[in-house]
Formats: sequence, structure tokens, C-alpha cells
Amino acid sequence: MRIAITGASGHLGRLIIEGLRAKVPAGDIVALVRTPSKASDLGVDVREADYTRPDTLDKALSGIDTLMMISGSEVGQRVAQHRNIIEAAKKAGVKRVVYTSLLHTNRSTLSLAPEHVETEALLKASGLSVTLLRNGWYTENYMVSVAPAVAHGAFIGSAGQGKIASAARADYADAAVKVLTTAGHEGKTYELAGDSAYTLAELAAEISRQTGKDIPYKDLPPADYTAALTAAGLPAPWPEALASFDVEAGKGALFDDSRVLSTLIGRPTTSLKDSVAAALK
Repeated sequence: MRIAITGASGHLGRLIIEGLRAKVPAGDIVALVRTPSKASDLGVDVREADYTRPDTLDKALSGIDTLMMISGSEVGQRVAQHRNIIEAAKKAGVKRVVYTSLLHTNRSTLSLAPEHVETEALLKASGLSVTLLRNGWYTENYMVSVAPAVAHGAFIGSAGQGKIASAARADYADAAVKVLTTAGHEGKTYELAGDSAYTLAELAAEISRQTGKDIPYKDLPPADYTAALTAAGLPAPWPEALASFDVEAGKGALFDDSRVLSTLIGRPTTSLKDSVAAALK
């Protein structure tokens, strides 16, 4: 059985390939990437696959049994891109698709949700065997702000007292590997999130504890948080988008207490303590 992974040179893709190599022969793993030279270190078959160029997808999926379809990174263009690879998978005779969707996609208020809703609908209509991994927030999304928080003496955001049940990329990667290498997941939808939820104030308190410095959480109006992110050099449209994600987190959009993820991978998800420690190294 040959398994292909899209976006294989990205953070999640690399972790999935690393996990797969411990479970199946490297010759059964195919890395699908837009720029093959960026994936030459993966130790598996690397093929060019550009979501926007269907001609590359037909060749890339030749002989593939299972497709690990990591959602594209170009927000606003993903439905068309995903449609291209789903159509290519059907033509190539791919038997199964595993897709990284979004936590509680069908009721999520995040601006990211509609593209995932449409992609899930395309997959359902495709006739392929599909497994949906509805990934919650990645802890790394907040860990990139740890060093700046220490440098500036405060962790800023707009999430209020919203509880965030995030998990590390490695946790989501392990879930993907489990689904790709074991039976019984066809047609299933997994709502995946971290075991323990935290507020940004609790995150700031953990940073303070580990650094020995007073790093308070400052909750800002969305417009002020957007302005701060813009001033820090973050390119549009990300400042406004990140502020909106925080606002929705404050309403519960990033919370889940089902522990489906830890049950699936057979271990607790990575703790906030460990994630902060890693970010501070």
C-alpha cells in the first residue's frame, strides 16, 4: 500500500512522514510537494504536486492507494485547490483519502471554517473512502508569541477568558499516522483537540513561572491587537485574521473536552508546560 502526503515539506507533513517511516517501509511513502528540492532530505520518494496545476497531480498520484490530504495554506484559494486534487485522486484510482479539516467544522465560527465545509462536501460527493481529521488549534500558533512576550514583558491577545484546547503538531501528526496505518477508520470523523484547555492568562502565568519574570496577559480590543501585530511586521491579512481567531476563541470556538485525540494516539497530548519549555529553549 503506497501512501502519499500532500504538503510534505511543511511542519505537519514532515512529522507525519517521520512517523510513517517508523511504521511502514520508506518505499511505500510518497512526499507530494510544490518544490521537490525542499523535500530532498525526507528519505522517501518525492514528487512534484502543485494544487494549482492539475497536470502535476495526475502524475503525482499514479500508483497511490491512500492520500493524506493536508489542507492547503493559501486561505481563500483552498476550495479550488482541493477540488483539483480530489478529482486527480479519483482519476488515479486512489482508494482512500484522509483530510485535515477544522475542529467542529460544521458549527465553527472561525473564518477558516467555510473552506473546510466545502472541501468536506467535495470529499463526500467524490465516492472515495474518506476519514476526516478535524484538527483543533495547534499549540505552536501561540508558542511563536512566547519569546516576544518575554522580550516586551506581556503576552497580548483578544481572547478574553476563552478556553483553548490546543495540541502540539506532533500530537496531530501521530493521529494521522495511526489512521493511515491501522484499520477501521474509513468513513469516520474525528474531532481532535488537546486534553487540557487553558486561557491566555493561564498561558502567560506558565511563561512567568518558567522564566521567573512577571509576564501578565493583556487582553486588547481586536482593533488594538490587529494594530500591534501590524506594527510587529506581520503582513496582511494575518493581523486582522489572528485577532478575529482570538475573538472567536473567547466565545468557545477553540474549546473541546472530548479527549478523542489522546484516545486515538494512546497517550496524553503534549502539555502546555512542555510546549512553553520548548518555546523558551
